[in-house]
Amino acid sequence: MKKSVHIEEIPYLADSCALFERMRELPGAVILDSGFPHAQSGRFDILSAEPMDDAPPQPPRAGKESECRAYFDELRRFHAAHFAGIQPVSEDVPFCGGVLGYLGYEFGNDLQGVATAADPIAEPTSLNAYEWCVLQDHLLGRALLITLPWVSTTRRQQLLERLLRPCTVDAEPFALATPFQCDSEVGAYRQQFAAIQSYIQAGDCYQVNLARHFSAQCHGDPWLAYRALRPAAAAPFSAFLHLADGSALLSLSPERFLSLHGHRVETSPIKGTRPRYTDPQADRLAAQALRNSGKDRAENLMIVDLLRNDLGRSCVPGSILVDRLFEVQSYATVHHLVSTISGELQPERTAWELLRDSFPGGSITGAPKRRAMQIIAELETVARGPYCGSILYVSADGRMDSNIAIRSLLCRDNTVHCWGGGGIVADSHWQSEYQETWDKVGKFLTLLESLPAIA
Repeated sequence: MKKSVHIEEIPYLADSCALFERMRELPGAVILDSGFPHAQSGRFDILSAEPMDDAPPQPPRAGKESECRAYFDELRRFHAAHFAGIQPVSEDVPFCGGVLGYLGYEFGNDLQGVATAADPIAEPTSLNAYEWCVLQDHLLGRALLITLPWVSTTRRQQLLERLLRPCTVDAEPFALATPFQCDSEVGAYRQQFAAIQSYIQAGDCYQVNLARHFSAQCHGDPWLAYRALRPAAAAPFSAFLHLADGSALLSLSPERFLSLHGHRVETSPIKGTRPRYTDPQADRLAAQALRNSGKDRAENLMIVDLLRNDLGRSCVPGSILVDRLFEVQSYATVHHLVSTISGELQPERTAWELLRDSFPGGSITGAPKRRAMQIIAELETVARGPYCGSILYVSADGRMDSNIAIRSLLCRDNTVHCWGGGGIVADSHWQSEYQETWDKVGKFLTLLESLPAIA
């Protein structure tokens, strides 16, 4: 039986963060943030809270590859059982309630049959089911409260009252108690880099994404950290998630992993980075150097080929296209080289099979994927947790979007964790790769270290 959602228009706020502050004290509050109104921002922001009591199934702990693949069958059954008959609202409503959360990188290790050596830093997945959301459409300048059919009139009215009531943030300012420390300073990084070069020369792999982990002691409200970092990132696939264990995930990602709209699948890997400069001429030259770099184009092309292969497991044969190749996109702190690949999902498949057959994203592993992940597990001493996993939603009507959770921070047990990484290929130089990890996240770390002085 077809079921229609309930939609009510509410006053639009250009700053979705101000709207989120009216509901962020609710359990499981999340915002998927497009970075509006900055350059390269997206169209929609999605806000929700109060997950349903009946949560999606949990993944197997350190499961076998077959068990992890079966987990996506369980998610598909859960989604079908809880959201059966929900009809697509319109082209202008990407999410109307459904499953939302993250898949962590180490769950990808299990899925790919790779042993994880480092101790876990967070839950392998955190997925919840939501029965209402607020959708901010920055293109049309409108905001909607969307509720699934069984949400009562009384509950809708309570939500409306909350969303229409301005509030002030009454929280402890976020600050660091110690400066950031890195587990992989120059000496350790050079050794890791040399090991990867040896593997490449031996023909084990073509590219490995090596990450560095930064951490600092902290106190205060992580939401205020996100508010401080947001202008410095202005990224279209950002997010803030309150997690069940009391921790918070802050993502300022510029990278889409997978989207599914109808049967159209799209992925947009990033490979190739240059820092931004305040001097306009130097900034233009940096973008031009990235656009013309043979090394960066080759690195990007390796991942394009990997993702074409990943999509080939789920898409109609012959439907996969490279829509854009080596496009320079400029963000607040860096220029990136971005390509876009699309395909048509096979009729019998859903978002869950698409995720299963593509996770984790190839842009943050290397090529070939499984061997690169084995090398990462061997060399990196700290688990990645949500970093390089994916923050995602699968709407009640089957539409899906997801990010690659780079430029992400985890605030847990009075510690803030951050990672920066980059792809290493045969002609990489350790000094420039080491610097690139800092170019990607250094501005965020420096800003957080300055917060006590400006709190």
